[in-house]
Amino acid sequence: MEKKYWKGLEELRNDAEFVKHKNNEFSELLPLDEIFTTKAENSTSTNRRDFLKFMGFGIAAATLAACETPVKKAIPYVVRPEEVNPGTPNYYASTYADGHDFCSILVKTREGRPIKVDGNDLCSLTKGGTSARVQASVLSLYDSGRLKTPTINGEEAAWAKVDQQITKELSDIAVAGGKVRILSSSIISPSTKAVIAEFVAKYPTTKHVTYDAVSHSAMITANEENFGKAVLPTYAFNKAELLVSVGADFLTNWISPIENSYQYAQKRKLDESKTMSRHIQIESMLSLTGSNADTRIRIAPGDVGATLLALYNKLGGSSSAPSFDAHEEVNKVAAELAAAKGKALLVCGSNDHAHQVLTNVINVLLESYGNTIDLDNPSYIRQGRDAEMTQLVNDMQGGEVKALIMYNTNPAYTLPTSMKFEDAIKKVGLTVSFADRADETASMAKYICPDHHYLESWNDAMPRAGILTLTQPTIAPIFKTRAAQESLLKWAGNDTNYYDYMRNQWRTNTYPTLQGAGTFESFWNQSLQNGIIEMDARPATFYTLQGDLSRHITSIVGNKKSEGIALVIYEKTGLGNGNQANNPWLQELPDPVTKITWDNYLCVSPAMAKEKGLRQGNVVEVKANGQTVKAPVVVQPGLHVNTVALAVGYGRTMAGKVANNIGANAYSMVSLVNGTFQMMAAAEVNKTLDADYALASTQTHHTMMGRALLKESTLAEYKQDARAGNPPVLIPVMEDHKQVGKAPKDVTLWAEHEFPNHHWGMSIDLNSCIGCGSCVVACSAENNVPVVGKDEVMRSREMHWMRIDRYYSSDADANDLKGMETASENPKVAFQPVMCQHCNHAPCETVCPVAATTHSHDGMNQMAYNRCVGTRYCANNCPFKVRRFNWFKYSDNDQFDYNMNDDLGKMVLNPDVVVRSRGVMEKCSLCVQRIQYSKLTAKKEKRKIRDGEINTACAQSCPTKAITFGDYNDKNSKLAASTVDERSYQLLEELDVRPNVLYKTKIRNINPNQA
Repeated sequence: MEKKYWKGLEELRNDAEFVKHKNNEFSELLPLDEIFTTKAENSTSTNRRDFLKFMGFGIAAATLAACETPVKKAIPYVVRPEEVNPGTPNYYASTYADGHDFCSILVKTREGRPIKVDGNDLCSLTKGGTSARVQASVLSLYDSGRLKTPTINGEEAAWAKVDQQITKELSDIAVAGGKVRILSSSIISPSTKAVIAEFVAKYPTTKHVTYDAVSHSAMITANEENFGKAVLPTYAFNKAELLVSVGADFLTNWISPIENSYQYAQKRKLDESKTMSRHIQIESMLSLTGSNADTRIRIAPGDVGATLLALYNKLGGSSSAPSFDAHEEVNKVAAELAAAKGKALLVCGSNDHAHQVLTNVINVLLESYGNTIDLDNPSYIRQGRDAEMTQLVNDMQGGEVKALIMYNTNPAYTLPTSMKFEDAIKKVGLTVSFADRADETASMAKYICPDHHYLESWNDAMPRAGILTLTQPTIAPIFKTRAAQESLLKWAGNDTNYYDYMRNQWRTNTYPTLQGAGTFESFWNQSLQNGIIEMDARPATFYTLQGDLSRHITSIVGNKKSEGIALVIYEKTGLGNGNQANNPWLQELPDPVTKITWDNYLCVSPAMAKEKGLRQGNVVEVKANGQTVKAPVVVQPGLHVNTVALAVGYGRTMAGKVANNIGANAYSMVSLVNGTFQMMAAAEVNKTLDADYALASTQTHHTMMGRALLKESTLAEYKQDARAGNPPVLIPVMEDHKQVGKAPKDVTLWAEHEFPNHHWGMSIDLNSCIGCGSCVVACSAENNVPVVGKDEVMRSREMHWMRIDRYYSSDADANDLKGMETASENPKVAFQPVMCQHCNHAPCETVCPVAATTHSHDGMNQMAYNRCVGTRYCANNCPFKVRRFNWFKYSDNDQFDYNMNDDLGKMVLNPDVVVRSRGVMEKCSLCVQRIQYSKLTAKKEKRKIRDGEINTACAQSCPTKAITFGDYNDKNSKLAASTVDERSYQLLEELDVRPNVLYKTKIRNINPNQA
């Protein structure tokens, strides 16, 4: 009997309405080629405007933008752009420069949508590395909280009306001779500065003020005084045999962290010479950089000046002022610096002018200039001048400023409350913001003229003298935004679009300086393709000092530290200064040191917690600089006993649905001392009667509980024995009535897998991993890892496929498990990335009742999501706990209102990776989609896959190149070479699960006289 198939009762019954519409696939909608044809207003056909209504403006705008070539004109997608092949990614060289961070990047697009950011290997500064913030920036493009149009007094308006009114108001101010101010964060774009210069020429009373939320102003003014150069130097961390940092978190937030990290790691990698640099960190709180130091010395925040003075005196300085001689460890540091003269580097993170002058003096004594410090090829990444910002606010308070134009800055949020910026801005007649949303400052402006997202923009950047990079749009503007530069040009009477303006700047200023560059068109196209051009660097030279040192020494001696509690205000590795606070990838990224997500908190030392009767989660009141905030307590080993620490970037009130009302605003308590903004203050901490605050942590244990997951040794031991810290693993077995030790592979019960073609795996050098989290966010972006929110993280249900374990050392005996739970007051810290180990003897595979997890012929542990029934036996059997279970459907679920519950946010999803449904296990796949793509490419080209051709998202993003991915079967590969490295080991080798991931023992360069 022949079966009858039907889709619904209406079809079975053959209803009249069903018959009427059964052959109309799109119901009331017309075919796409007619939908995008503009109709007369009285037409009954569906026009483009109605189509946008049907689809919803956000998703439709992004879809249409993705179908449009961003350079010149729109192209309907029914006529496929020549450069777009469905299913094939396109890459565009571009630049991430947000006034705080810089990175040369490649943007991956699919069908016109930017979905992933990778580093640009051609850039000599970043060497293809990125940071967590750079990786997350692609998601900010699809933030539905961005403004869709310009506004006037909070009401949407047309650009023509905005331009007309602003131009008239500026003209009236110019006629009256009123002051006009442009306030911005650091601008490293030469073309943007040319635009501002043209605006100033049109309105001569205009002055450009540069202000950075996290300031480096004191370094600039100190270099101006000492060397006649008001710039930041560049540093050669890869040339420093001895590196001493006084409070500079240079691996994650200080000046150029991606560049610094790469150079730092180059000097820490161990080769045949068995040499590495030595890193000493002197600081008050436990920073990411301090966590990576060989030796870490705790001082009170108020002792920074005394510490520098002690180093100066011990290095032969002529000061007779009393210094920090009582601190024996600091005196030992001075002796090491003296021995490393010409190969040493001292950096200081303080924003105090006297501290930076003394740092310059010490580096001159160490002969660092021309060796490890370069003032001839300066950095332009941070240019803010605190004194100019202070003067601006004073002028605004006095009613002198008649127009204020704000670009990429949010002073109502980032300035200390004591400056009363909110009161000052009310006294300015014309206020304009280029913010992408009505944030804390923009909401007070009369006009908001939203700038493009950088992935929609043309721009250029000069992060360092002689290096120029380009930003090019990878998608047409999603909303009715406009480049800030174009707005300034228009108000200055120049109707040139910014793309043409910038090209002309390059034709006039850049192109003539290059010899043999060919025609301008060929030069321009090559520059766009590479994303960067680099000119020959000037030779770095030695510098002698200018200026009077005695008054700065007097200043340091006069500013004696308070005996009470000191508050340190710092930047987190993920959230930074808070300009991407509404990005859920960054909010859910665990802090590398505390391992806490979704909050800021007051870090206190174990000693202070004991003294004040505080425990984790207690809510305290923090008073500093006349301001009071409440924050939960985190007991953090490594802090100086009288130091507490609170991160900036939180306490936002108008950032968006993700960031609003999370944590406290630490910027409000920043000190203004001697004209500079300093991230510390005398503080008072009192416990409140508030209920304990729940914090979401991804790692609560501070030790490995005796298991050899992370192995480490010292350089001295490693020189004696290359297997130091990594002895052979032996299993006791009975043989001939005697107990003998055998390697796990010799007593295995497993039948071995065969890998005829490829055997994929990776190696992770623990000497290079700094714990920055770039790999974690890169993995989320590449593999559509969902954000689950704070509540789920507290239930240990975070979904990150990759985690970075942080381990503290303990003074307890290895057999004292209870004692090992308590970290030392000043512990040594180590980081270890852990993902699915792709075991060749995988315990997960043997227990799955439906064979949802199997082993491939390439050596990978695979997951068949549509076969998984969610028993979670595999997770229970995994010794590394790297599997994640979908407790919920994270997409299209109001309970998880992040990018996967947002039509616009979904545009970031990678179409090569399935979005997993509820009730299945998921885990690292070694980016199998990348492997398959490269295998197909090699097959089409009839060749073998080359070593390094395939890279996982985590390895590609790593700024220190700690992760090496490759094929064990390729005996000439870098990965194969790791198998014979005596530092290499597998996790829990004694279990004989045979991971395809190798780790290399962490080696510390510890001075025997100063551990």
